[in-house]
Amino acid sequence: MKPNLQEYCLDLSNYKRLPTREVGVGDVLIGAENPIKVQSMTTTDTMDTQGTIAQSIKMIDAGCELVRITAPSIKEAENLKNIRIGLRNKGYKTPLIADIHFTPNAAEIAARIVEKVRINPGNFADKKQFQILEYSDKDYEDELNRISERFSPLVKICKEYGTAMRIGTNHGSLSDRILSRYGDTPLGMVESAMEFLRICEDLNYHEIILSMKASNTQVMVQAYRLLVKKMNGENMNYPLHLGVTEAGDGEDGRIKSAVGIGSLLEDGIGDTIRVSLTEEPEHEIPVAKHLANRYAKIDQNKKSTKKIKLPYDPYFHTRRKTLSVHNIGGENVPRVFSDLSGIKTITPENLAPLGYLYSVEEDKWHISDQAVDYVYIGNNQINFELPGLLMAIQNHSVWVDNSSSFPIFSIDEYNDNISKSKTLNFIHVKEKQLLPDLIHILQTDKKVVIILDYDDKYTIMSHRDFITDIILSGLRTPIIIQKDYANIPSSEFQLDSSTDLSSLLIDGLIDGLSLRSDIGQGLSNQTSFGILQASRLRISKTEYISCPSCGRTLFDLQSTTNEIRSVTDHLKGVKIGIMGCIVNGPGEMADADYGYVGTGVGKISLYKGQEVVKRNIPAAEAVNALIRLIKDHGDWVDPV
Repeated sequence: MKPNLQEYCLDLSNYKRLPTREVGVGDVLIGAENPIKVQSMTTTDTMDTQGTIAQSIKMIDAGCELVRITAPSIKEAENLKNIRIGLRNKGYKTPLIADIHFTPNAAEIAARIVEKVRINPGNFADKKQFQILEYSDKDYEDELNRISERFSPLVKICKEYGTAMRIGTNHGSLSDRILSRYGDTPLGMVESAMEFLRICEDLNYHEIILSMKASNTQVMVQAYRLLVKKMNGENMNYPLHLGVTEAGDGEDGRIKSAVGIGSLLEDGIGDTIRVSLTEEPEHEIPVAKHLANRYAKIDQNKKSTKKIKLPYDPYFHTRRKTLSVHNIGGENVPRVFSDLSGIKTITPENLAPLGYLYSVEEDKWHISDQAVDYVYIGNNQINFELPGLLMAIQNHSVWVDNSSSFPIFSIDEYNDNISKSKTLNFIHVKEKQLLPDLIHILQTDKKVVIILDYDDKYTIMSHRDFITDIILSGLRTPIIIQKDYANIPSSEFQLDSSTDLSSLLIDGLIDGLSLRSDIGQGLSNQTSFGILQASRLRISKTEYISCPSCGRTLFDLQSTTNEIRSVTDHLKGVKIGIMGCIVNGPGEMADADYGYVGTGVGKISLYKGQEVVKRNIPAAEAVNALIRLIKDHGDWVDPV
């Protein structure tokens, strides 16, 4: 019997929350039919009682419903009592969460004080020494028994005190034991959590929330989906905490978070979320609330009766196999489209926000790494030679066959029109069914690309239904998704568009995107490239995997990230991890090419991949040392 690939989602055609058990964190209820809760984490030193209280209040006043505080040792765990009392005395009853790494004894103290503890299976009672070890089945079982002995006391304390627990697995901080059997994979992440979860169930403890965080959105989404499937198979239904770890700052951090978190929320997965930005924690809350609140607004009366099963594997990323039409589909990167049809006379200056800057003095185009691929000009004409590989799309009624523009048709217009390009024709499709006329066109013309354009506010399920029908019909036509956004702020545009395209990109279903908005062509184009980079499908700039800071952080993450960005943001495709401490060091930056990690007060260690190459460099010298390291490995280019 073939496995049911749909097991991670209740209904692929309609929004429906995954039913989970209810877990109480103090007075806050998570899971079941409760609204999605938002949370964040303090960045202050936990021993700074008043500073932590003050920052917690800022977060709570911004809408934070659970506050997480690091407890790296016994003294910080004990000081959680003073922080909790201080907040209660000021009238704040928000539940507190102790964040634990490496120190089970600190967790056991914290569990008697706060409403929830978070432990990471990769380093709570397991080993992470970046060693590949061979385990026989007996060795593996012996290790599980050792972990159970070390972990069980915490579980019993949580039962006694009514304390909830998050078992939070992070990609890259998996133990050597897990890596030896499952590799650094989504399955390894899931099994790491399940081992601890089974110990809890054996002790009849169920106040548990689970997370599968990664900086790589593809890995993160696949891990959560696998976790749901695994829980289904073992009759479990624990609530899920969603987050993209080390998402970064600014628009990159927001887009990346929306791609990862939004992809899961769209399929009804997720009961509480944290957006991890390298910014002040209260700045995370509006982003998290916007993502969560989308699902309170969905019209549940609009129901599709269609039942589909996925014809692809949602637990492993592959691009849908499509024809290569001109430079769209096939092995080509997803293409970015823009719209200049509203401009009466198009000049070279109109292309500047789209990545093409014309220098009159040099009579030369300067083309950025975020230069749009196609521009729709409607009934307009362009009276100058287009730069580089930029191509125009025109309405078929005004199109004249040439090498730099291609026609667009409706289905009826295509059938009625004789004049077509021998290279590339676009068909604008608004119908939500794969009509017989369209099937016939796609079967007979291999030079067609579909631009799929639905008017609904929430379209990811309709898009997926249509593309699934395309796959099941054996058609390999490339598909571009067009989405219109009007009368919304730029911040909401970035979050909504990232969410709307998330699953389609994570699952490799589409070959390009066209975002149309009234907030400016430059931001629309920038957002398009940001979404593709966050989805790991098209790299157009440097990527920064920077943690959001916490009480363990050994330097100013925000200013350091900005300093590193200022000298490296021209290194297209290079991934730089910026980690405040060793907890979020080589493991957490699993995807990074280079790492900048705090290892002591005023001390930085540099990594190439997960290998430390420079230890305990004075912080004042560390950025220049990072540049030298990048140069030594041949990844440096001088800025233009």
